[in-house]
This record gives sequence, C-alpha cells and structure tokens, in this order.
Amino acid sequence: MVLFLLTFFLLYGGLHFYFFLKLRAAFAPGAPAQIILIALLVLGLTAPLLVRALERFGIETLVRLMSWAGYIWMAILLLFFSVAILLDLFRLLVYAAGYVLHTEIRAILPAARTLFLLPLVAALIIGGYGFFEARRIRTERIEIRSAKIPKEIGKIRIVQISDVHVGVMVRGERLAGMLRKVHEAEPDLLVATGDLVDGQLNSMAEAVAQFREIRPRYGKFAVTGNHEFYAGLDESIDFMNKSGFTLLRGEVATVGGAIDLAGVDDPTVRRFGGQGGLSDREVLSRGGGRFTILLKHQPLVEKDAPGAFDLQLSGHTHKGQIFPFSLITSRFFFFHSGNFRLANGALLHVSRGTGTWGPPIRFLSPPQITVIDLMPE
Repeated sequence: MVLFLLTFFLLYGGLHFYFFLKLRAAFAPGAPAQIILIALLVLGLTAPLLVRALERFGIETLVRLMSWAGYIWMAILLLFFSVAILLDLFRLLVYAAGYVLHTEIRAILPAARTLFLLPLVAALIIGGYGFFEARRIRTERIEIRSAKIPKEIGKIRIVQISDVHVGVMVRGERLAGMLRKVHEAEPDLLVATGDLVDGQLNSMAEAVAQFREIRPRYGKFAVTGNHEFYAGLDESIDFMNKSGFTLLRGEVATVGGAIDLAGVDDPTVRRFGGQGGLSDREVLSRGGGRFTILLKHQPLVEKDAPGAFDLQLSGHTHKGQIFPFSLITSRFFFFHSGNFRLANGALLHVSRGTGTWGPPIRFLSPPQITVIDLMPE
C-alpha cells in the first residue's frame, strides 16, 4: 500500500505540477491567485483518497459530490496532459531545427497562452463526448457452434457483463441502463467476470433489487475481480449473494446439463492473505467433458489451460477506457480487447467492460455487454 501511495502521488502529483506550470506561464497570476490555485490542485490530487476515507463515515452526499468532481477532474487533467505534451514535443523539435539550421524559427511557435488553452479546450471537448460515450452501451455478439451442445437443448444464450463497478459513481439510472441492455438480450445465463462492485458498499439495496429483477432460466454466476478485494471480500460476497449471483471460487458448476462453468479468483487474492487456490487447469479438470467456459477476470492464459476449456471470458483492461491510455494498457495485456483464438481451438473473449472505474468517461473504448449464442453443430 505504501508503494502504491508513493507511486500515485509521484505520477498524479506530477500531472498537477505540470498543469500549474502551464497555467502560470499562460497567465502569470499573482501570489494570492497562485495560492488559491495550489489549494485547488491539492484538493484535486487528494480527492480519490478523500473519497475512500469519507465513504467509511457514510457521508453519502459529500462522497458523491467529491467523487464526481474529483474523477471528472482526473479525466480532464489526463486528457490535457496528453495534448499538451504533444505540443511540447513540437516546440522541442522547432528548437532543435533552429539549432541545427543556425536560424531563428521560434516565431512559428504558439504563445504560452495558446499552449495552455488549446489542450484545455481539447480536454473539455473530449471529456464531454466521453461522458456520453460511457453511457452508450454496445452489444457485441459471438456465435459458437459445438458438437458438445446437445441438439435437444438447442441454443443457449449467455450474456457477459464485466467491470460494472457498482458504487458511488455507478448506481441508480446508470445501472438501470446497463441492466435494460441485459434484459433486452433475453439471456438464458448471465455471467459477471469480476469487478462487479467498487469501493465501500454503502446504500446498495437499490442495486441489489435491480440485479434481482434479472432472472435467466439457468441463473447468474460471477467471479471475483481485484475490486471485490479492495471493497472488502465479505461485503462483496454478501452483495453478490443478495443480488442472486452464484460466486465461483475455484469451482465448476454444470449449467442446463450442457455447460461446465468454471470460475477462478482474481490473483489479487494473494495480496489479501489468500493462497490463490488451484491452477486453472486443476479447476477445469473437475468438469465432466461438456462445453466448458472459464470465467477469469484478468485476460491471462495459463500455458497448459487452453486444451481444458472451450471459451474463456475475461475483462479487467477496459481497453484503456480513455484513449490514449489504451496504448499503455495494451503493453501490459497481450490480450487487450476482443476475440482471440487460442491453442486447441479455444476462444478467449476480453470485454471492454460495462461500467467505468474512476472517471465516468470513456473515449474510443465504448462500454459493452457480450451476447454469446451457443448452438449445436
């Protein structure tokens, strides 16, 4: 935790310092204005931590206000930096060209005020668009035919949700919009591949009632993501149970007599005192030779696992959530988003996620539910 906080303050604090330098160069505010600006930037820097602290006291209105303000500011600041750093690179190239050519070409450079306002306006426009994109849930469809699906059972429709992050930012009408998409898909089976919850689980009765209205004929199943442990595992399990989900932790459930549904814990379990349980292969070996689906939050594939399952459903990456940060997350996760054919014909599907973490904004990474139709060959 100490290392995390240190890294957080160094990186996020650095962005705030960069913004301060840009604004000061653009407008040269006086000492009183700079003091007010620094105070506001310190508040923006500490907002995510203040939210977590205030949640424990159950101050609902203040927590929601701080969350919305703090996380929207986070998105705007990240987008501002992304555009501003490109302009700084352009300035560096101009200076380098002038040095090489032994000529003065700095006149083509924008003024300091332009170098501040242009990224800020771009960040506000992109952030505004991303706010609405985060609510425009796409339905991605996959059709799989397999001899393992009995003909007498016919088509089985599975709907996957992932990374919903129910909590302060995702609740009420926003959650209802997600579940309307699920209801419209008419699933036979609903699966949640981790991070169903986020933060302190206060005042969740409404969310429980919304989930309980979804009643697929083969039930609802879930696995843990990293945020289930951050929110408190016992509280997360209680929420999932009340919402009608069966939590799979190193277990296999046979669904409809045709599917073996295997679920494993997120690796974060080890950081919270757990042992991590069995390997994927060991869990999958408990199946009965039926069409096998592995539910696993992070899109990681164990070396000897693909031959033991037919389909793996994962999430976690959000596809970066806000471009250009997808360029960074794609470096950490080889299976970043979409469908991937694995060894022995197995398929891995990585969801972009249904909700949002932190900023209620997505850019070039629209949220999704995934509809998988399993049919006899």
